[in-house]
Amino acid sequence: MKIYWSVLLLLFSVGASAQETQLNGGNTAWVLTASALVLLMTLPGLALFYGGLVRSKNVLSVLMQCFSIAAIGSVLWLMIGYSLAFDSGNGFIGGLDKVLLAGVDRNALVGDIPEPLFMLFQMTFAIITPALIIGGFAERMKFSAVLLFCAAWVLLVYAPVTHWVWGGGWLAQLGLYDYAGGTVVHITAGVAALVSAKMLGPRKGFPKTAMLPHNMTMTVTGAGMLWVGWFGFNGGSALAANGDAAMAIIVTHIAASMGAITWAAIEWRKFGKPSALGIVTGMVAGLGTITPASGFVGPGGALIIGLSAGIVCFYATVYIKQKLKIDDALDVFPVHGVGGILGTLLAGIFSSTELGVFSGYGFAAGNETMLEQLAVQALGVVAVFCYTAVVSWLLFKVVARMTDGLRVTAEQEMTGLDISEHEESGYSL
Repeated sequence: MKIYWSVLLLLFSVGASAQETQLNGGNTAWVLTASALVLLMTLPGLALFYGGLVRSKNVLSVLMQCFSIAAIGSVLWLMIGYSLAFDSGNGFIGGLDKVLLAGVDRNALVGDIPEPLFMLFQMTFAIITPALIIGGFAERMKFSAVLLFCAAWVLLVYAPVTHWVWGGGWLAQLGLYDYAGGTVVHITAGVAALVSAKMLGPRKGFPKTAMLPHNMTMTVTGAGMLWVGWFGFNGGSALAANGDAAMAIIVTHIAASMGAITWAAIEWRKFGKPSALGIVTGMVAGLGTITPASGFVGPGGALIIGLSAGIVCFYATVYIKQKLKIDDALDVFPVHGVGGILGTLLAGIFSSTELGVFSGYGFAAGNETMLEQLAVQALGVVAVFCYTAVVSWLLFKVVARMTDGLRVTAEQEMTGLDISEHEESGYSL
């Protein structure tokens, strides 16, 4: 992520030299706005999107998990997460000099925006990433296990990977292109969701019993908030109100549109009718796939990336549910994980300046050919995938011991998590 790299060089340099940069009011205002947009993606965007997709007896459990993860993730990010991700350390992990924002006051700058604002913007990413994992274990995981796992995961998976990619770590030094979170957000969340689905096992009745969304109106409303909020997610990652931000938003919108059209078209051809669930899922697939490439490709490349997302993520969803019989309840891995992998690899192709109308803005410093950039992209995908899978598996094992099992009882699952875990009901009878 070239904008981040230049900014982070300032972040890790001598404090006095950073202070010499003058604060830019326009850039500051834009990143403040983008931070609000990214938080909107989780609360209420993702909460509504996921809440509508589950059965009515579990809707409050999903909303509760999203809100709780937002609160816990925010506190942990302030206490130590930000320091582990963005303080100078080594190639693997940051240091502890910025614990509780030590040494960071209102006058501290990252580039030409306040460092507290940079920390806030990054906090919103640390909130939505573990919240995405909810879709892998929805309707069957104990609330206590959810909280313990997500808290540990933010510090032991999300923060280190963030440092690798955006904090000056080893992948950044190799020139990995990940503008706004293909590896950091989507691959990590998707892989963790896949691990959780395998470890917990399927919901009772899967795959023979249809487990349909209980409120598609809620889901489509949440999807719309995700689409709008993603402008802050990708456009805000420029850390400036400039042409980079504008182009990132344009390609984000185009890829989302193309992903939605493609998924709906496949459904129409295969099943005779397109569905609301299909078009919003295709939109999310397009958004997740363009995310790592959004600052490096042009609109032509975005069209191909959105088209690819709709096709590849659709068939990945079918394969995982129908062939592998893995109950990734809300399709986190085939949409976010596969989309993140696909987008990270395609960033290495469509960032090329030699593809005519599909050209991007060039390869990272040190990578002179498409093959070299693709090799770095592939290495990043493999490293993040494997690290996330191993650490997530270990965390689930530890949390299972601490909570006497990850999963609610069969009786509690039949009753629904709203009543069994929270003694509340989403709807009055």
